[in-house]
Amino acid sequence: MIVIGLGGMGSAAAHHLSARGARVLGLEKFGPVHNRGSSHGGSRITRQSYFEDPAYVPLLLRSYELYEEVERSTGREVATLSGGVMVGRPDSLTVAGSLRSATQWDLPHEMLDAKEIRRRFPTLNPSNDEVALYEKKAGLVRPENMVAAHLQLATRQGAELHFEEPMTRWEPYRDGVRVHTAENTYTAGQLVICPGAWAPQLLTDLGVPFTIERQVMYWFQPRHGVGPFRPENHPIYIWEDAEGVQVYGFPSIDGPDLGAKVAFFRKGVVCTPETIDRTVHDHEVQAMADHMSRCIPDLPGTFLKAATCMYSNTPTSTSSSPATPRTRTP
Repeated sequence: MIVIGLGGMGSAAAHHLSARGARVLGLEKFGPVHNRGSSHGGSRITRQSYFEDPAYVPLLLRSYELYEEVERSTGREVATLSGGVMVGRPDSLTVAGSLRSATQWDLPHEMLDAKEIRRRFPTLNPSNDEVALYEKKAGLVRPENMVAAHLQLATRQGAELHFEEPMTRWEPYRDGVRVHTAENTYTAGQLVICPGAWAPQLLTDLGVPFTIERQVMYWFQPRHGVGPFRPENHPIYIWEDAEGVQVYGFPSIDGPDLGAKVAFFRKGVVCTPETIDRTVHDHEVQAMADHMSRCIPDLPGTFLKAATCMYSNTPTSTSSSPATPRTRTP
């Protein structure tokens, strides 16, 4: 079996397939644990009360079991469950959708009014008409650690992983597939393609119009230091304002001088891996600082750094499992 792409999805596929006894070859365009796609930036939110669609909750519950398995097997820290709040007006997608998932799947949660949000989390400054769903089991995953752990486990289980060797094309071959790279040609019974932002190039004939979106992550040093923003004091959050603009952010996890991370959710411009603007401009930093000064006033003290990544979106922003086509050439 051949796995194309060894980022967040592909590394996990290589691990779990090899753990089941499959003979696995993994091919990656870049080096291991790179920062050119979607699996970097130090942190990603994990939560069970998924506002987008309750149908994903069983997958999320299983992911929590797998976090523990990976940590036990590798000794790497991959998840920090600091708790999380989904903040907005009661009828906002963030709050109402999270509550729908929590209710449908009987997930532990609390509903907090603005006064209680401020009491529990003094860093947060909601308006009086905002509420929050609090989920104790929400937190963050460290994507680089997770990818490295999956690659470690896949190799331990016998997978052969090739880096700096991108697939150029593939086609059906006998009862399986044949995969071409600049260096070699490989055959296998099955092919798993995890291309991330390269999906439009590698999966052009699937019938799903993937859209790649530039995403920007920002790190600020809080005005009064990171102490109030440590995981024991400050939760992960997804916060939707009255105009429907969502931001998400994290506690400070990287040390006293490395700040806390925040980003807008789905506010990026359409791009490709070749055309993405990886420069973060002053007006973007100022827009984020202005937005956060209203809801978390102490966060945007000193701007430290920013980084870009890419979202790979389907039209509904949900997963897709289209029928397998016959031939693919990017």
